[in-house]
Amino acid sequence: MWREDRHTGQGRFWYFGLLRMIHSAGISRRGFLLSTASLLATTGAARGQEAPTFSTDVKVISVLANVMDKHGAIIRNLTKNDFILLEDGRPQAISYFTQQSDLPLTLGLLVDTSMSQAKVLDAERSASFRFLDQILRENKDHIFIVQFDVAVMTRQELTSSYKDLNDALASVDTPTRHELESGGERGTLLFDAIVKASKDVMQAQHGRKALILLTDGDDNGSEATLADAVDAAQKADTLVYSILFSDSGFGGRDGKNVLQRLSHETGGGFFEVSKKQSIDQTYAMIQDELRSQYNLGYMADRAVRIPEFRKIELKTSEKGLVVQARERYWAQP
Repeated sequence: MWREDRHTGQGRFWYFGLLRMIHSAGISRRGFLLSTASLLATTGAARGQEAPTFSTDVKVISVLANVMDKHGAIIRNLTKNDFILLEDGRPQAISYFTQQSDLPLTLGLLVDTSMSQAKVLDAERSASFRFLDQILRENKDHIFIVQFDVAVMTRQELTSSYKDLNDALASVDTPTRHELESGGERGTLLFDAIVKASKDVMQAQHGRKALILLTDGDDNGSEATLADAVDAAQKADTLVYSILFSDSGFGGRDGKNVLQRLSHETGGGFFEVSKKQSIDQTYAMIQDELRSQYNLGYMADRAVRIPEFRKIELKTSEKGLVVQARERYWAQP
């Protein structure tokens, strides 16, 4: 029931092996958890590393962030002391700090297959093949694929299999034939797709999570609103990366504003495919951001009494740097 750490030579309690003994000794579970937290913190200090503080009553809020200079270049060498974190305007103590370059990733690829995307879909699909090949680490990362037009359709459930994802992408297509044959209603259920992906998939996942949208930003027919889509992603602790890619005959300023808001408020990035920036270059930039994130954790100084959104403000002490992070989180008792 006692295991030696072969790297430090220090003993460590093995939780599940002690449950029966703890119960018989009359020690409460809460007392055991707090004692274990103290032991882990001591072990971490001996190693010269920060150890997270455990509590049965306080939730640790995690904030993923990228930091860029004024030219848009990613800054990768910051420390915990370089950040200032506020909740509802009140300074918060950062409990832990890491760089997330190697931690597992849950990713949702949401592809607009409405009529307005017919001319660019082949390019989107080809670039998506290459992106998945580069970013997916099988048996570590998990990805799902959704297409949306007049309906929202999951083409591939969460998987770490590149083959399954590759096969699913090949089946992603516009509803052109069906619409022409049935005379059905045309539409683009962008907001509904985000809400569905956030609630049905991302809500149950843990760790780093992001949705990637390939769309012109137009929504036509969703039951959900833009605010609903933002709320759903934030409640699921999910970043939204938006790629504005449209046929020159479609799309407009409204679509761009929609995607910029989705990304800005959830902590993701906004990108626009153009003659100067290809879809492949855009995917490469997103991959770079996902592998260059800081993860900051804190325990709110104010207890949660009712479910509510709380504002987060993360900035750096060094002027001229831009922090890309979510603006609020959903607090629950």
